[in-house]
Amino acid sequence: MMNLVLYIHGKGGSPHESRHYSSLFPGYDVMGLDYRTFTPWETGKEIYVSVKESKEKYEKIILIANSIGAFFSMHSGTDQMIEKAYFISPVVDMEKLICNMMLCEGITENELKDRRTIRTSSGEDLSWDYLCYVREHPVCWTAPTEILYGENDALTSYETISAFARKCNAGLTVMENGEHWFHTDEQMEYIDEWIRRSEK
Repeated sequence: MMNLVLYIHGKGGSPHESRHYSSLFPGYDVMGLDYRTFTPWETGKEIYVSVKESKEKYEKIILIANSIGAFFSMHSGTDQMIEKAYFISPVVDMEKLICNMMLCEGITENELKDRRTIRTSSGEDLSWDYLCYVREHPVCWTAPTEILYGENDALTSYETISAFARKCNAGLTVMENGEHWFHTDEQMEYIDEWIRRSEK
């Protein structure tokens, strides 16, 4: 049987980004999931279905997930079906992220509860249902995982990511002067070397 690398992109990303990883995994098929939903309960289900169907064809599945794609993956219930996960700038504490956005916008919990959805000045929607979901479904992730984190990540603090890595027994690599969005030539080369080291 063949092996598969399944790539889950971040916000504003594309499944075509998966092509970057083909040369790093010779002998693997590499596929990006073109998910159509944007909540952990819906997108998590899309990822679950994709992984479950892939298990019928592939012996091993490696998951590579970026930013909120990693967050969605951790709500997919696929821990036992994948061989290993690589998380790049994962969102690991969505409740804290939402609460920080509310604080910056001067929005109280009662206001969000009453209005259900509020459009922020940055164009993002804050959702009461989303906040309730992440509070009621804390992340529980058990698959062998390596995390890559940029030192200057503006969404997740080092304290938050290191606490998550300890909780999930994941490896944590920090790129000096890296940022949340890994996209420059230098940053992409760093990703490549990180994966090569991990795959040895």
